[in-house]
Amino acid sequence: MPDHVSAFSRSSAALGMGAALLAMATARAYALPPAATVAPPPAAAHVTPVSDPVRLPAPGHDTPDSFADLAARLLPAVVNVSTTEMVRPGDEDDDGDEGDSSPQIPNFPEGSPFEKFFHDFMNRQNTPNAPPRKMQALGSGFIIDPAGIVVTNNHVVRNAEQITVTLQDNTVLKAHLLGHDDRTDLAVLKVDSPKPLPAVPFGDSDHARVGDWVLAIGNPFGLSGTVTAGIISSRGRNIEQGPYDDFIQTDAPINKGNSGGPLFNLHGDVIGINTAIFSPSGGSIGIGFAIPSAEAQGIIEQLRKHGKVSRGWIGVRIQDVTQDIADGLGLKSAHGALIAGVEAKGPAAAAHLQTGDVIVTLDGKDIDGRALPRLVAQLPAGSVAHLGIVRHDHPMNVTITIGALPEEKTDKADGKPAQKAPASGSMAVAGLGFTVGAIDDIARQKYNMPEGQKGVVVTGVTDDSPAAERGLRTGDVITEVQQATVSTPAELKHQIDLVRAQKRRTVLFLVQNSDGLRWVPFPLAESGAHPD
Repeated sequence: MPDHVSAFSRSSAALGMGAALLAMATARAYALPPAATVAPPPAAAHVTPVSDPVRLPAPGHDTPDSFADLAARLLPAVVNVSTTEMVRPGDEDDDGDEGDSSPQIPNFPEGSPFEKFFHDFMNRQNTPNAPPRKMQALGSGFIIDPAGIVVTNNHVVRNAEQITVTLQDNTVLKAHLLGHDDRTDLAVLKVDSPKPLPAVPFGDSDHARVGDWVLAIGNPFGLSGTVTAGIISSRGRNIEQGPYDDFIQTDAPINKGNSGGPLFNLHGDVIGINTAIFSPSGGSIGIGFAIPSAEAQGIIEQLRKHGKVSRGWIGVRIQDVTQDIADGLGLKSAHGALIAGVEAKGPAAAAHLQTGDVIVTLDGKDIDGRALPRLVAQLPAGSVAHLGIVRHDHPMNVTITIGALPEEKTDKADGKPAQKAPASGSMAVAGLGFTVGAIDDIARQKYNMPEGQKGVVVTGVTDDSPAAERGLRTGDVITEVQQATVSTPAELKHQIDLVRAQKRRTVLFLVQNSDGLRWVPFPLAESGAHPD
C-alpha cells in the first residue's frame, strides 16, 4: 500500500460491542479521524497546581530526569473535544482525505455469527430509507484563556451540530464556535464556566530548534489525557495540505484523536498544534506534523475577534526558482519566487510587477516561492511592503501596497483535451518533444480558446519526451520564451536560437492552460526547430 500524509478527519461513532470492534478495524484506515467515542475517562487524580514549578533538566544533561512535573502542570489545560452530527443516507464524507474514514467490516471467519451481525448492521446503515443517525467523534484541544477560549483543529468541529468540551476532571461544558479557518485548519471555541479555567500560553516556535524535546498531549484513540514525548525532527515542512504549509515535524507519537492537541516545549509553552501524521496504517510511525505557534497565533486572534481571517495579497502567481530556471534566467543561484502571472487589477499590477520578474526579498528578508504566499498573508491589507526583484538580470526595488485576499474562486475554465495529432502547418521543436502552431480561428475553435489569445499553441506532444515529462499537453499555449513574447512559431524558434547562441543550458517557456500560467524549463537540444 502507498504511504500517505493525511490530515485528521472525523469518522462515524460505533455503538455498543459493535462500536469497539469497528473502532479497532478503522485504526488501519488511511484517513486519520479523531478517535471514535469510548467510555468516559476515570475521575482524574489530584494534579499539581498550575503555579507549581517545573523540574527542568540541569545544564549539561542530555535527557530530562522526568516529564512528570511538566505533564502534571499542563494536563488540566488540555481538553477533549466531542462533536455530534446528524448523518442522512446518501450523505458523503467531505473530509477530503484519501481512503475511507467510515467504519470498515473486520475480517471475521466466513459464516461466523460476527460476520452475519456486521453484514446486517452495515446494510441497515446504508439503506436509502434508513433514518438519520448521529455521528460522534473525539478530538483534542487546549485552553488559552481562563475565560474559556479553546483552540482545536477546524476539521475536528467542521459541520458539527453540537460541540462539547470535557475537562480533565470530567466536567462537561457545551461549546460554541467563535470562528474557523479552512486554509490553516484552525478553529476557536468558547465555553462558559462558573470559575476560571487552567490555561497554557503560546511560546515562540521560531526559536524551536531541531533536536529540542517536546511533549504532545491529547486524546489518541479516545484515551484522554495521554502524554507522549519526542523531539523536533525538522522545521518548515511542506506536506501539500494547504497554501501556507510550514509544519513542525516531530517524532512524539501522534495518533487519531490527537488532532487539535498542543505540542509543548520544556517550558510548558505551546509551540505547535498537532494536525497531521504520515502513516501507511493510520497509527503513529514517528512522523507527525504541527502548525507552528508563530503562524497560528495571528490566525487565532483574528478568529476570536472577528470569526474569520483576513490575509494580505499582492495578486501574483508564483513558483519556486529551481536550478534549471536559474540557469535559464542567468541567475547566480536558485533563489527567489518567479512570477508566472500578474492579476490585471491586483496590487502587483499597480506596482508594475511583470511576468518573469524574480522576487528575492520581502522587506529585506530573503524569500523563496513556497514562503512568499505565507509571508504576504501575514501582512495586513493596506500596509506597504518593499520587494527586491530581479528583472532581466537587473536588481530593482519595488514598493507595493498589500491588498486583501479575495474569496476563493470555485470556477475554473473548462479546458477541453485536444487531439494528439499535430495540426497541418505545425512546427516541431527538435529535441524537446513537442510541436507548435499559430493561433488562428481554426485553432481557437479546436482548442476552445478565447478571443484575443496570444502566443503559439502546442499541437502535439511525444510520449516519454522532455515535454511529456514536464507536463506539457496538447492545447497548451506558450506565450513567452525567455521572458520575450512570441506570437508565431517562427518567433518561438528565433528566441530559442538566441538562447542557444548565448550557450545557456536551459530555455524557459511561459505556458498557459486551464490551470493558469507557469514557467517550464527545458534543457536545450543541439539542433533547432524546423518546419514539418
